[in-house]
Amino acid sequence: MNRTIRRRPTADGALPTAGDIHSMFLIRHGQSEFNVLFAQTRTDPGIVDRGLTELGRAQALAAAAQLSDRGLLRLIASPYTRALQTASIIAEVLELPIEVQPVLGEHAFFTCDIGSPRSELQKRWPHLLLDHVPEIWWPDTEVNEDGVTLRAAEFRAIATGFDDHSRIGVVSHWGFIRALTGHEVANCAIVEFDPARGSAICLTQSGPARSEPAQSEPA
Repeated sequence: MNRTIRRRPTADGALPTAGDIHSMFLIRHGQSEFNVLFAQTRTDPGIVDRGLTELGRAQALAAAAQLSDRGLLRLIASPYTRALQTASIIAEVLELPIEVQPVLGEHAFFTCDIGSPRSELQKRWPHLLLDHVPEIWWPDTEVNEDGVTLRAAEFRAIATGFDDHSRIGVVSHWGFIRALTGHEVANCAIVEFDPARGSAICLTQSGPARSEPAQSEPA
């Protein structure tokens, strides 16, 4: 069943519109263990930086298939486990390198938004370059959305300078993608985003629209 696409003002206050040939592809991570527990109770289960479920892995494979004809040359991913696992699956299928960037991290609202230290991530992903990532790279708890909004604006400014927009996949989170594009997206949804214009269009189903924005949406 098709769902209504909810769009909110983006990091610069503009309402996003359709993308164009200069767009990159934003991918929300696949379903995480946190997502499952939160969906059942709508309360924070208190688990830190959990990974993907089997469904989440299948969603990542499906995203890779959808992106297979887009000519991607690289992925940029958030350091959270759920994002790195999603990126790793897509990268393996499409034979892409992964660059890790903390600026893509989620709005730090729940316990799952406490990350894993860089040294632990390096043990689990020894092939990734993490020298530029601080040992403790995730923010303190963010009661409001100011932090993720600033990170989204920072990334947009950086991405505007890329000369290979249409060849980049970016694996991030619900709150970050919403701050950047205005779209509230489901797990492994793909959003085509032009950082220069701020235009965005969701290529897969978005989450249901709400009469009021939800500050505590699962990461």
